[in-house]
Amino acid sequence: MEERIIDLIGKEKFAKIEKTKILLIGLGGVGGYAFEALVRSGFKKITIADFDTFEKSNINRQIYATEDSLNQNKCIVAKKRALKINPTCQITTLTEKIIPEQITKEFLADFDYILDACDDVPVKVALIKACKTNGKKLISCMGTANRTHPELLSITTLEKTTNDPLAKKLRNILKNTNYLKTKVVWSSEVPVKQKKLGTLCPVPMSAGSLLSSYVLNEILKEEK
Repeated sequence: MEERIIDLIGKEKFAKIEKTKILLIGLGGVGGYAFEALVRSGFKKITIADFDTFEKSNINRQIYATEDSLNQNKCIVAKKRALKINPTCQITTLTEKIIPEQITKEFLADFDYILDACDDVPVKVALIKACKTNGKKLISCMGTANRTHPELLSITTLEKTTNDPLAKKLRNILKNTNYLKTKVVWSSEVPVKQKKLGTLCPVPMSAGSLLSSYVLNEILKEEK
């Protein structure tokens, strides 16, 4: 599996990828694609957290949602697929709901990168605070619903986001300038104004790819 990756980045960088320890919170539309990209890029030591199960309404946008996976826990389904892609992966599953009080220095201690793909605002806030306080590398995904243009997604810092109700809510909670410098995946697209949250697959898919590419490129720019 690694041959094409090594051809591009070399054996030393690939060895770093294999050793990197990642925590990914959320395996929905964004998180599922992020996980898939990480596994196919050679990351082996990944902890995935999601308490939820797949529903029919997930099939339009969540990579692991199929007729066969309905009512099954997202982590369990994702781990099975990951091991079919790379049997040497070391996947840890957290299938209970993560709560803000759980996100402590000790909880994050073993991870090199934290990827936030959840939609729980208190958890997102707790992750930003804990990671900044403890010097952990975090990237957090903002809203992807009610948007149709994946090409308008990018990586920036929370303080520079616009047109995003979720990001605005986080900025209002996190007044501290240091917290606002958190890396985020966001869309400059103005979301469609409606009460229901509609989603087209290419948008969360692209957001998940950006989450994984952030980790990849951080490793690639590290000094030997």
